[in-house]
Amino acid sequence: MAFLPFYIPKQKRLKVVIVGGGYAGIAALTTLLHYAPDTEITIIDPNSQHLKITHLHETFRYPLTDLLIPFSDLENRFGCRHMAASVRFDEEQLQTCQEKKRLILDEEVLDFDYLLVASGCESRATEHHADVLDLQDFTTSPGSELLAQFINNHNQSDQSISVVGGGATGIQFLFEIKQFLSRTKSKTELRLIHSGEQVLEQFPEGFNAYVQSRMHDMNIAFYPNTYYRGQQSGTILLTEKQTEKQFELSSSMSILFLGKKQQRMFPANAFGQVIANKKSLQNIFAAGDCSYYQSLGSNTLTAQSAVRKGKLAARNILRHSGFLGLLEPYLHHELGYVVSLGPADAVGWLGTESNLLTGISALAIKELVEVQYDLLLAGIDTYLV
Repeated sequence: MAFLPFYIPKQKRLKVVIVGGGYAGIAALTTLLHYAPDTEITIIDPNSQHLKITHLHETFRYPLTDLLIPFSDLENRFGCRHMAASVRFDEEQLQTCQEKKRLILDEEVLDFDYLLVASGCESRATEHHADVLDLQDFTTSPGSELLAQFINNHNQSDQSISVVGGGATGIQFLFEIKQFLSRTKSKTELRLIHSGEQVLEQFPEGFNAYVQSRMHDMNIAFYPNTYYRGQQSGTILLTEKQTEKQFELSSSMSILFLGKKQQRMFPANAFGQVIANKKSLQNIFAAGDCSYYQSLGSNTLTAQSAVRKGKLAARNILRHSGFLGLLEPYLHHELGYVVSLGPADAVGWLGTESNLLTGISALAIKELVEVQYDLLLAGIDTYLV
């Protein structure tokens, strides 16, 4: 479907508003301009820069600035407009947008032909004090700086760091932290706290086996089936999942990766059009982590799915606006997934989940995927489907 001559334009120049400048929003932007270069696009995002958030764990090795692309650069590169603002929608507001084809923002009226909601999915709320960090902290300061500051402020011989959360993000940070501690010759102990019995539970069993073997080799302690209750005065408060027994461990700092909240999710039909009151809003689309497509395609909260949904929504906006109006269903299934385990190791699958890759082979796949997205940011689309 993606290869069909799907867009036969009418005379009118399209106006599209994209709410959210993450992976899905940028994928939609570049796709729209690839097929309809004269499209007038406004991106609404509260930040001043696009962040390649899936790379945040690498800031223990590289500057945070390597992951930031100012929206002003994207404005110059693609001829779009960026508005620094935050927008929250409910069903009623989206229906109003569909009826009036306009969005009022900071007393400015934005008329549009199509609205794409790609606002992402919020991380779970966490406590905030000096000895607790979460993913948001790494979006403003590089990991190397945060950990160096911690080590300088804690000179005890028995200091320790607790990473909470054994999902993909938590595991990638865990191994980067371990490598950073080794490079800086710090004797800080490192442990992983996880509510499940195995890490990376959403992936094939081989992921857990490989990661746990590497954790054992690197002397990273593992506490499975354990709930995090809080961090207080050099102590982490925990609860055993099965017995509900509460206990404490010495912990100088807790770093929390508790996953994303399944809230503010917009249901959409197989074409990406938002569903409100059981009806599809013809000119309102959703993509990325904030969307759930009622189709056979993947709804995982990954950058891969976000990019594919953003591209499909953009193509269907053009299809809907053209003479034919033949929309393309979302059928994408993930082609693979790789979890980084530091600068020289990784675990993943490619093609089928039974095709497990580790080490250099997995890293090579990961780097190819990253290059593909970097090319998209430069305006070069190498995604075939």
